[in-house]
Amino acid sequence: MSKLFLTLFASFLVFQVFAQDSTGVSRMRSQDKRNAKRQRINNMLKMEEEGDLIFNKHNIFGIRLATDGYGINFEKGKFRTPSRTFIYSFELNEKHDPKEHHISATSDGINVSTVVPFKINNLYEFKVAVGQQHLIGGKGNKNGVAVTALYQGGLTLGLLKPYYLDVQNRVTGQTQRKTFEELATDTLSDDQITGASGFTVGWGNLKYKPAVNAKQALRFDYGRLNQTITAIEVGLTEEFYFSKIPLAYLIPQKSFFFNAYVQIMFGSRK
Repeated sequence: MSKLFLTLFASFLVFQVFAQDSTGVSRMRSQDKRNAKRQRINNMLKMEEEGDLIFNKHNIFGIRLATDGYGINFEKGKFRTPSRTFIYSFELNEKHDPKEHHISATSDGINVSTVVPFKINNLYEFKVAVGQQHLIGGKGNKNGVAVTALYQGGLTLGLLKPYYLDVQNRVTGQTQRKTFEELATDTLSDDQITGASGFTVGWGNLKYKPAVNAKQALRFDYGRLNQTITAIEVGLTEEFYFSKIPLAYLIPQKSFFFNAYVQIMFGSRK
């Protein structure tokens, strides 16, 4: 009985020694992790005070105005180094022919609506692109401006929607929807344009046009806090479609589009 008691007591002592040893090692590891985290935070705070942009990722929403249209943009960025960020973006744009203009449509001498003369299609673009952003100059201080250069390339899906007009026959009074192309080729009809048919008309006759895209830009971030983004971006974009895009009647069709744009951007860094 005494031997059993001694064996159990010895086992208990050995267990306590190992438990204390493992607890000590665990505490040392926890302390090392806390010290490393504290050092990393101190370094980030120091760089923050010096005006550097230190983050792991960012999310940005933008509203853009281009020489041939307008659109919205969403961008995600992944921090690689203090001066380089991998970015990918999603855009939705509406593109116009630069020669487009609106005129008033009349019915019995009364202005009813506005139309775009000779327009035959609306072109909407959904774009996906990837690229990189490079820091050119940091803020220097919290009230400074950070300047970055970026470039992207990707794929575009063009949605070509017919542009319909509401027309009324002067003889029968019947109202129909026609394109400018149909009106121009039907010389015997006695139709009067009363207005554009609207955004909701024509989606059943969509044509899909694939393309590739590229972008080069400069971004000026003037936000007071590095955790938030308030920026203006100016740049150039190019799209090359694999077929010619008909936008207006009797205007030469093209497959390459080039524009300049300015974009207001808001977002956050984490």
